[in-house]
Amino acid sequence: MIVRPQQHWLRLIFVWHGSVLPKIYTRLFLNFLLSIAVILMLPWYSSLGIKFTVAPFSILGVAIAIFLGFKNNACYSRYVEARLLWGQLMIAARSLFREVKNTLPDDPHLGEFVRLQIAFAHCLRMTLRRQPQAEQLAGYMSADDLRRVMDSSSPANRILLLMGEWLAVRRREGQLSDILFHSLNNRLNDMSVVLSGCERIATTPVPFAYTLILHRTVYLFCIMLPFALVVDLHYMTPFVSALISYTFISLDTLAEELEDPFGTEDNDLPLDAICNAMERDLLQMNDEEAIPERLLPDKHYQLT
Repeated sequence: MIVRPQQHWLRLIFVWHGSVLPKIYTRLFLNFLLSIAVILMLPWYSSLGIKFTVAPFSILGVAIAIFLGFKNNACYSRYVEARLLWGQLMIAARSLFREVKNTLPDDPHLGEFVRLQIAFAHCLRMTLRRQPQAEQLAGYMSADDLRRVMDSSSPANRILLLMGEWLAVRRREGQLSDILFHSLNNRLNDMSVVLSGCERIATTPVPFAYTLILHRTVYLFCIMLPFALVVDLHYMTPFVSALISYTFISLDTLAEELEDPFGTEDNDLPLDAICNAMERDLLQMNDEEAIPERLLPDKHYQLT
């Protein structure tokens, strides 16, 4: 995620980091070169009686803009829902540990439970980003628990089971009443809802056929555009064509980024920072001294 301070409108025009330009500038350059080639070819294809007009491209451009708007809205909705789910996870984690600590203030194994909560957040983050987990999770749980988690087809769900088992032991020992256990178990259910919601977003992309037809139409439009502009604009064709192509290609590329909000691209969710904030809060609630530093945006204003 890009976290920038408020800037003057003129500086925003020239912003590079956080925009989609690093991804698409080669495509825009190819469109620019194609426009130059069209200028050189103009006498030849004019002699063949071939003449493009701007009118059909205007109609097609409006249609593409509408469909791009629909796709961007759909992908942004996935982004917003993903952020809401991670917000719910933070609420559930704080509430769960507050209730456990208030109910079992003298339990010597509270640190074990809080680390299981932190491990769940990191495990979910790395699962969604398809990153290796064993090394990271080894710092939060025993070797036996880690083996059970890594052997599971859903490691994050297994960690939820370990937290449930931790609470069940206290219930059998008489430290938790049935009512308190039920209340704490509901917090675990809230975390399970977040897990299922994130898995649903990660495993259900925007229908491929819908993406494909829009992608093809955008690039065919950008390829054919110089032929329609060159008759009226002549030497200005490369600049106008590249500008129009930038609008359509950048919207298409941004929709691709937002479709998977759990990635590590500039406009994806800062899952590292969210997990870091959750870890800091839980450790401070347990009155521990070894608190990790808060993650801040880098020099390019990117918060991962």
